[in-house]
Amino acid sequence: MKNALLEVADLKTYFPVKGGLLKNTKEYLKAVDGISFTLEEGDTLGLVGESGCGKSTTGRSILRLIEPTEGSVKYRGAEVTSMGKKELRKLRKEMQIVFQDPYASLNPRKQVGSIIEEALSTHGIGRDSNERKGMVLDLLEKVGLNATAYERYPHEFSGGQRQRIGIARAIAVNPSLIIADEPVSALDVSIQAQILNLFQDLQDSMGLTYIFIAHDLSVVKHISDKIGVMYLGRMVELASKDDLFARPSHPYTQALMSAVPVPDPTIKKERIILTGDVPNPSNPPTGCTFHPRCRSCMEICAEIAPKPVEISPGHVVSCHLYDPEYNCAT
Repeated sequence: MKNALLEVADLKTYFPVKGGLLKNTKEYLKAVDGISFTLEEGDTLGLVGESGCGKSTTGRSILRLIEPTEGSVKYRGAEVTSMGKKELRKLRKEMQIVFQDPYASLNPRKQVGSIIEEALSTHGIGRDSNERKGMVLDLLEKVGLNATAYERYPHEFSGGQRQRIGIARAIAVNPSLIIADEPVSALDVSIQAQILNLFQDLQDSMGLTYIFIAHDLSVVKHISDKIGVMYLGRMVELASKDDLFARPSHPYTQALMSAVPVPDPTIKKERIILTGDVPNPSNPPTGCTFHPRCRSCMEICAEIAPKPVEISPGHVVSCHLYDPEYNCAT
C-alpha cells in the first residue's frame, strides 16, 4: 500500500474585492472553496475544469505561492500552512512547479545554464560551480536537450524546448512533488505528446509525484492515475482515471465528457450543451453552484450545498442525486 505524500483538507483561498473611496473590502472572490484530496507517492492527480474554476490557484495555494485563507495542507504529515519561512524554504526543495507559459517563466536575460544552476546554488547543491555545471549538463540531457543549450538564451528555443528547460529547472533539486500548471496548453499537439512522455519517463526514473493541471481531458487521461473535476472553486467529482471515464457521475463531468471528440465517426453520443455562463465566483449561486446550468437540477439543489458522497471505493461525487439523505440515490 502506497504512503500518502500530500493530504489536502477543506482548502480555501479567497481574494478580497475592494471598492468605494476608502477601498474597503466589499466581498470576497472564492477562487478555491473547500478542496479536499489525498495524493499517494508516485501517483498523478489530474485537475480539470473550465478556465477560472480555481485549478491553478489550488496548485499555488498548496505550495504557498498564494497564501490559503483556510484549510490544511499536509506534506508527509507536516502542516504546510503553519510553517515559518525557514521551514518553508527547506520544503521548496521537495515541492516544485512547472509553469504554464514557457515564454514568460524563464528570465530572458540569463543563459539557460545559469537559470538551472540558480536552483542548485539556492539550495546548496554541488560543491562548486564546476560541479554544478556538470549537473546542469546532465539535467539538459535528461530532458532531451544537448550541451550547446547551456550557453544559449531562452529566446533561441522553441516553446517545447523552453518547457523542457522549465522541467529541468524543476527537477534540478530532486523534488518528490511537482505541480505542473497546464504545462502543455501553449504547445502544438505534436509537441504536447513529447512533453507528456517526458513527464512520464521522469516519473518512472525519479519516482516523482505529480499534480497535473489541464483543461484537456484527453491530456489528463493520458498521464493521470486519479482525476479531480473542479467547478467554481469546488471539486465536484474525484475518481480513478478508469472509473471516471467509464462512469462519469456528476452532471458537470458528464457534460465535459460529452464534448470529447470520438475518432470513430460511426459512434454516436449525446452532446450535453450547458446553458448560461459560469457564475461570478465573488457572488456564487446558493446551494450547489452548478445548479443554474444543470439539466438534472432539483429544488433542493438551489437551497443546500451537496456533501461529498462515495458512490464506489475511491469515487466521490458532490451531488444530491447520489445523497441517500434526500432519497435521490441512483
